[in-house]
Amino acid sequence: MSYFDNVRQVTPYVPGEQPVVTGDLIKLNTNENPYPPSPKVKDAVEALPIDEMRLYPNTTAAPLAEALAAYHGLRPEQVFVGVGSDDVLATCFLTFFAGKDPVLFPDITYYFYDVWAELYRIPYERIPLDENFRIVPDDYRKKNGGIVIANPNAPTSIGEPMDFIEGIVKDHPDSVVIVDEAYIDYGGETSLPLLQKYKNLVIVRTFSKSRSFAGMRVGYAMADSKLIEALNSVKFSINSYTMNCTAIAYGVASVQDEPYFREMIAKIVKTRDKTAERLASLGFTCLPSQANFLFATHETVPAQEIFTYLKTKNIYVRFFNKPRIDNYLRITIGTDEQMDRLIETLSGMLENR
Repeated sequence: MSYFDNVRQVTPYVPGEQPVVTGDLIKLNTNENPYPPSPKVKDAVEALPIDEMRLYPNTTAAPLAEALAAYHGLRPEQVFVGVGSDDVLATCFLTFFAGKDPVLFPDITYYFYDVWAELYRIPYERIPLDENFRIVPDDYRKKNGGIVIANPNAPTSIGEPMDFIEGIVKDHPDSVVIVDEAYIDYGGETSLPLLQKYKNLVIVRTFSKSRSFAGMRVGYAMADSKLIEALNSVKFSINSYTMNCTAIAYGVASVQDEPYFREMIAKIVKTRDKTAERLASLGFTCLPSQANFLFATHETVPAQEIFTYLKTKNIYVRFFNKPRIDNYLRITIGTDEQMDRLIETLSGMLENR
């Protein structure tokens, strides 16, 4: 027996490439926001008292939790804040899925779900999406230890209405149902009103997409106070001080600038819809997107060939070499200028092929 036999071994989640962005490189592979955070964040930077850095931050990120609660019409004890939604979701898996029955989530969804389940030794089952990449609620009507649904889903970009989600939550009163709303601000219908009716629902969101905070790492969960208390108990058993003072202050500033937030969302949605039309004219089919990205396949050219070609032109998109979606590309929506260059590059490739 070797000392290494006691080492936990897992296959980690593999994020999109993170090339050094210099010169004319266009990065459309990790669903980042192409626009900066609210100008109020810059004001918060300058106002942050440096001498307070010597003190530990608030353990529950109370200023941010209170700002988010007010924003969403909740009580502060219904909000849990973490270091990006990945941290929040990982804590949710560790907290809520301690049973023996399998946790259920789609076969095509955020691939970190598999990783957390494997890491924490949680039994799980991937439920296949239908031929149109939609969730089939009847397939979830089985004994389970919890359910996780990304809505809108990633990488497919498809969103489901609130009554659809309610059906699943209502059908499983003895299971915690997590709805991952990372992309909800781009056109999906939130399940937030359901928190008033169901104590087994947890909604998770991130600042990384719509609030331009991918580099700052802020995420949060909203749920019944009893579930939030359980989350904090697990968090405090690992690390009481996960959120730093800077992220808390910047997060509050972002939440307090609603006009800027809505303006940037509208710009991205407009560019998304225009890009989908232009891709269609080039022979692409895009799934109906309610996110800040498009999931596209070409009628004749393999996705991997397009992915490789674009990379030679310093344009990065996401290719998933996985069953059922290995002929699709996930294309983040950038600025109008970036999308113009993408379309021009694709046009040139297809004309010369």
